[in-house]
Amino acid sequence: MYKRKLFLFGFISAAVLVLALSGVAVSAYITKENLRQSATAQSLLSEHQMLSSISYRLFKQLTDELIFGRNANQAEVRNKQALIEQSLMVIRDLEVRQRNELGPDITQGSVEDTDELQFLIAEIIEEFNAIIAMNDSTPLRQQERVQRLLEFTIDNKFREAINAAVSRQSKVVSATNARIEALNSAIVWFSIILCVLVGPFIVFGCFWLFNQLYQPLTVIGSGTQVIASGNYKFRLPENLDQEFHSLVQSLNQLAGQMAEHEKQAETMRDQLQYDVDQRTSELTEANRQLTLIDARRKQFIADISHELRTPLTIIRGEAQVTLRQNHADTEDYRTALETVLDQVVGLSVLVDDLLLLARAEINQLRLFPEDIEVVNILEYQVEQWQRKMPLRSFQLSVGELQHPPVVIRADEQRLRQIMTILIDNATRYSDPDDPVDISLRVTKDQVVISVKDYGDGISPADLQYIFERFVRFKPRTDGSGLGLSIARTLVEAHQGEIYAESEQGQGSIFTIVIPRHFSE
Repeated sequence: MYKRKLFLFGFISAAVLVLALSGVAVSAYITKENLRQSATAQSLLSEHQMLSSISYRLFKQLTDELIFGRNANQAEVRNKQALIEQSLMVIRDLEVRQRNELGPDITQGSVEDTDELQFLIAEIIEEFNAIIAMNDSTPLRQQERVQRLLEFTIDNKFREAINAAVSRQSKVVSATNARIEALNSAIVWFSIILCVLVGPFIVFGCFWLFNQLYQPLTVIGSGTQVIASGNYKFRLPENLDQEFHSLVQSLNQLAGQMAEHEKQAETMRDQLQYDVDQRTSELTEANRQLTLIDARRKQFIADISHELRTPLTIIRGEAQVTLRQNHADTEDYRTALETVLDQVVGLSVLVDDLLLLARAEINQLRLFPEDIEVVNILEYQVEQWQRKMPLRSFQLSVGELQHPPVVIRADEQRLRQIMTILIDNATRYSDPDDPVDISLRVTKDQVVISVKDYGDGISPADLQYIFERFVRFKPRTDGSGLGLSIARTLVEAHQGEIYAESEQGQGSIFTIVIPRHFSE
């Protein structure tokens, strides 16, 4: 588009230039022709003047010949006659050329008058020759003829003819000069008008062409500044001239690529920030876990020290008391040994529980899974606990089983241990006459067992620590505080889960979820 505008401006400028040069060429040609015509007219005028001068000198010489003798100036007379004939020939040629150049209107009568002038000069020369030939035969008649020739023919007729020719040629020269002046004036006015008309066009054309070039460059420049400032969504208008179309497309494509790169960089920054935050969170959680583990380790050492010190203190006290007795009988020793045995058995159970937890933490807890019938296990537990605590009600609810019996793949001994821990915990933290409800719910892939008591319940703040080691929320003289922790370990070893729900004053519910198909 801009190339077309440039071509249009160049074509118009070239046309104006050709017009101006054509005018100059025509003016130069016309001026040249006028100058040539003026030179012809000037030459013709000079020839007429020279003819007049030569003719008068010839007439003077012929007059001298009449006075001084026939042979006085014959050579000069013949020379002057030749010059006159030559001048007349030149005048005739110039007049013919002038007529052809200027036309018959301006040169009317010039060629005819030259013929008459030639005839008149020839007549005068012939008259002189006739008078000279009379040889003074009749002096009076000769004198009259000379007087007539000099006064009438030469002074009047020849002078009028030659003056008319000179005057006529002077007018031609004046007319030619006037034409030249008019042409010069026309050329001057043509130049002025051309400058007046073409000058504003050239100025306007240059301004228009500059504006056509400057406006797209300004748009592109401002657009690139916007893109360079970071606004990669900005797009340059594509309705500019065709010469700028590819540049605008390239800049828009570059802006799109930079926007895409910026988007990718932003995504990478967000991902990096997310990874950093995630890693920081993981490290924070790991640090918290390490801190918690360290605190648990310290608490575990303190708790185990306390748990071991109590039975060891009792054993040492019984031994010291028995040894101090001077007259101890067999019954005293038996009583002391029974006390020591009870404490040793308690210590053995505590050590076994700690060993189980330690093996579970290092993935060395061994299970012996087999197909067992869950309902039988639960009925046996209810029967045993009911016999052990006849004043308390133990209820088993199995609902409507679609496909009895309910068989799962599990370690029977460990499953019994889990149920013993949960039922024992329910009896410990509820009144002796409060019932304990055991329920069984079966799904396609899972077995859900719940143990509910009606004790005081557990506060929400304490509920999150319920499965920690050595946790007791009520002071008891019996129990190590490892039961629920062991239960969770055994359930997780069966790829299940355990959780507790409690409401203060309403009791607690401990639920275990065990998959029916255990992966060994």
